Amino acid sequence: MKQLLCTLLLVGGLQLTNAQATYYFPERNVDWQEKQPKDVRIDSERLEEAVAFAEANEYSGSRDLRIAILKGFEREPYHQILGPTKKRGGPAGMILKNGYLVAKWGDTKRVDMTFSVTKSFLSTMAGLAEDQGLIDDTKDKVVDYIWDGTFDGEHNSKITWEHLLQQNSAWSGELWGGKDWADRPPKAGGVDDWKFEDPKEPGTVMEYNDVRVNVLAYSLTHVWRKPMPLVLKENIMDKIGASTTWRWHGYKHAWTEIDGLQMKSVTGGGHSGAGIFISAEDMARFGLLFLNNGKWKEEQLISKNWIQKAVAPSKPNANYGYMWWLNKKGARHWEGLSENMYYAAGFGGNFIVIDKEHDVVVVTRWLEPSKIGEFMTKLSAALN
Repeated sequence: MKQLLCTLLLVGGLQLTNAQATYYFPERNVDWQEKQPKDVRIDSERLEEAVAFAEANEYSGSRDLRIAILKGFEREPYHQILGPTKKRGGPAGMILKNGYLVAKWGDTKRVDMTFSVTKSFLSTMAGLAEDQGLIDDTKDKVVDYIWDGTFDGEHNSKITWEHLLQQNSAWSGELWGGKDWADRPPKAGGVDDWKFEDPKEPGTVMEYNDVRVNVLAYSLTHVWRKPMPLVLKENIMDKIGASTTWRWHGYKHAWTEIDGLQMKSVTGGGHSGAGIFISAEDMARFGLLFLNNGKWKEEQLISKNWIQKAVAPSKPNANYGYMWWLNKKGARHWEGLSENMYYAAGFGGNFIVIDKEHDVVVVTRWLEPSKIGEFMTKLSAALN
């Protein structure tokens, strides 16, 4: 009986090892290993239909992103471009199954702006801070860490790291010339209505707001005592074999002094320029890290506990976690698709989708944003 038990444990261990061995992590500067769809139980004809759909539904905005940005946010009072921009390429994307490339289209090495996909990278910087003990808990009040006046006052002093991460902080103030009330204002009313409205209670209402996201980036820069691009490079991008081509920009005047050193405080998006400029292939590596619960090969780069927190629905919005969109029942639910999917999303149709149930990562560049649900439905038909 003892010998039989040992044999069963050995076989089980071999099976587990074999299962893990099928999961592929690309080395730096190599051609991504590919699998034929049929070899990983994907319907090749339906997969081709999904790819053709992505190619045929390019984002309708100008390829000159300065024009697209100014047009897209023309309702905002005082809106201007404060950071770098870059003319974009055409539709591009990648689909990974167990890490292997099963489909790609367009120029996947081209570096382009990603806009609010940057937020999911920024969220991860907070995760690393908690994992390494720089932040004890995301439910802590930020004023206990940042005491320079940014979180002073009866209202702002209530704000926690979690509020900032879930975009329900209602932080009130101005940063780098951006006023919280002027960023994506309500459809109703005018400048006086927005300027003098009483701020909402932190944690009660989600408001997509780049000024408040940039307050998070500023706060994390002070907690880390390092620029965020350096934190990302050292802790994530170098370890997942990302290229040397990605950049993370801030506004031209967004400098802060820490330990006598001038550091650029980056943005969490690109709606006034800046944010992360990156290739589809480097985006796919980041997505693969999350697909594998924060582990790259044998190294746990982000704790599983953090990822669980990051993809937990917030109370004000079931479709939003820690700067990741969630496919839960709600206003942004993709009908008929798994509620366990989550994704990073940016202006102009930039997406990183994590589909745990199918072991799939999807990256799209410049897909008309309203078409992402239809695209994922077509892809899902190929996977089932």
